[in-house]
Amino acid sequence: MVTLGVEEEYLLLDAETALPVPKAPQILAAAGLNPMLSCDEVQNELLQAQVEVATPVCAELDEVEDHVRRFRLALAAAADGAGCRVAAAGAAPVAGRRPVPVTDKPRYRMMLADAAHLVEEQLICGMHIHVAIPDRAAGVLALGRIRPWLPVLVAMGANSPLWEGGDTGFASWRTVVFGRWPVSGPPPGFRDAADYEARVRALLATGVIRDRGQLYWQARLSERYPTLEVRALDVQLRAGTAVMFAGIVRALVVTALRESGGAAPFVSPEQEIVHAAGWHAARHGLNDVLVDPHSGRPRPAREVVESLLEHLTPALDEAGDTVRVTSSVHRLLDQGTGAALQREAMSRGGLDSVVELIAPLPKPGP
Repeated sequence: MVTLGVEEEYLLLDAETALPVPKAPQILAAAGLNPMLSCDEVQNELLQAQVEVATPVCAELDEVEDHVRRFRLALAAAADGAGCRVAAAGAAPVAGRRPVPVTDKPRYRMMLADAAHLVEEQLICGMHIHVAIPDRAAGVLALGRIRPWLPVLVAMGANSPLWEGGDTGFASWRTVVFGRWPVSGPPPGFRDAADYEARVRALLATGVIRDRGQLYWQARLSERYPTLEVRALDVQLRAGTAVMFAGIVRALVVTALRESGGAAPFVSPEQEIVHAAGWHAARHGLNDVLVDPHSGRPRPAREVVESLLEHLTPALDEAGDTVRVTSSVHRLLDQGTGAALQREAMSRGGLDSVVELIAPLPKPGP
């Protein structure tokens, strides 16, 4: 079984005002005392109103789900004790007049000096999925084959429609905000591992980015682990949906690895097509057409998602994930993305209803 791991970023919102609140140090301290968590599973993020969690290496989706649910429960309890709430939303629905301070690390301080206002606007949270690859050569080939599907993931995972108290008109505003960095959005097509390395070195030589950590493509080769890392998704409202995406991304990478090792022809789409498809996906989510990865033409969103499932069926079957992932995808299509649910909550009960949706209070124990 091809292994995988999941990272999730969460927002910390004030329990009374719903404003982002810089309480990450208190949350990390409380989490370190919680027997449900180990100290290396919860980490700081760029801003002090964010925390990040990372699962261990997992072989089964059941393992991923156990860890994600454990993280969310433990952090919700820690936040409740600190007078705030943990929110699983791709963007903060409201923000205060004063910027949230950055985490006091040299790298983050340098980023603030380089791009002050952009850093201050990084009240956004994503979900990153790592899938094991045999080596970087195979990873680059797989990266090229999953690249046309990244806009579909953006649309399915959209969970950030609100910003500064209003509706942005976008299903994934996080995608727009994150796309402002100099190296971001869908990755370009690479010929092979040597081409990938040469182009990364050329980017570093410009001095515009400081290190490989600032390769903010929606999918990239990890520099820390032997994995292909998919970063296109907003953090998800529900743990079950996060697990569904873990299964989808693993199946995408497994399928790409197998196809790139065979004789199946593959024509990499032009960068401008993938970029435009991603922008459209961030704008509309699943409420409109999507750009079909096969034809490059508009097609109803449900049909494109169904074609993704068909594309992944052999890999899902082999992992024993078909029923689980397929049923979750159909539930998503019927009930709506996180963005649709946030908008519904906003229409029903305003910001209070949105906060109840994205940052539920921990349930009392038995």
